[in-house]
Amino acid sequence: MSDTLITSLPEVPYATPRLTSAREHLVRASAHLWRVQDGSGKILGHLRLVGDPLGVRYRAERLHLATGSFRLVGDFWRADDAVAALRNG
Repeated sequence: MSDTLITSLPEVPYATPRLTSAREHLVRASAHLWRVQDGSGKILGHLRLVGDPLGVRYRAERLHLATGSFRLVGDFWRADDAVAALRNG
């Protein structure tokens, strides 16, 4: 057994995470990034897959247009929790 920890995701596209809520849907933006849109098409934020020593985490982010960078909302173990943070935040 190896004690090497994986701290980054491989550069392969992951399947789109499945959400239990029908209120939002995900639109792929890159290999590890999806736009979170509500039923009317409004973008609520972004969902990013992030490598963690304990597994894959789901990061909720919002794009800050003035700087062109993403602002962290939070890291979650479930995609539904990350989307809920974008919906309610």
